[in-house]
Amino acid sequence: MAKKTIKRSKAYTEGLKIRRRWLGKAYVDKAFRDADDFTIDLQHYVTEHAWGASWARGVLPLKTRAFMNLAMISALNRPHELEIHLRAAIRNGMTKAEIKEAFLHVACYCGAPAALDSFRIAKKIFAEKRG
Repeated sequence: MAKKTIKRSKAYTEGLKIRRRWLGKAYVDKAFRDADDFTIDLQHYVTEHAWGASWARGVLPLKTRAFMNLAMISALNRPHELEIHLRAAIRNGMTKAEIKEAFLHVACYCGAPAALDSFRIAKKIFAEKRG
């Protein structure tokens, strides 16, 4: 049976470009490849809404959005997503000092436990980069 072709919105198309640029083409393509009937709609949703309707707006620089993401994901205590976005932020030019400042800001407004976990994850990623 042939797959039905779905026309995607401009937000989806632009979101996919930004998502691949920021997270890496291999990572994004794997996310779609690994999706099943249960999870594929979520991949399309985050591509269109998070990456297309937010990241691809062009109003804020991607680095500013990265700062916001690191702080919000840290505050929400989502270590898996934080690790993904930390790797992307580093790959896209965010410095160790900038990341530290983002997490220190989290400590003030969201509490030390959130910041401690975020520093721990960042330390692990920085160690991998050295090794």
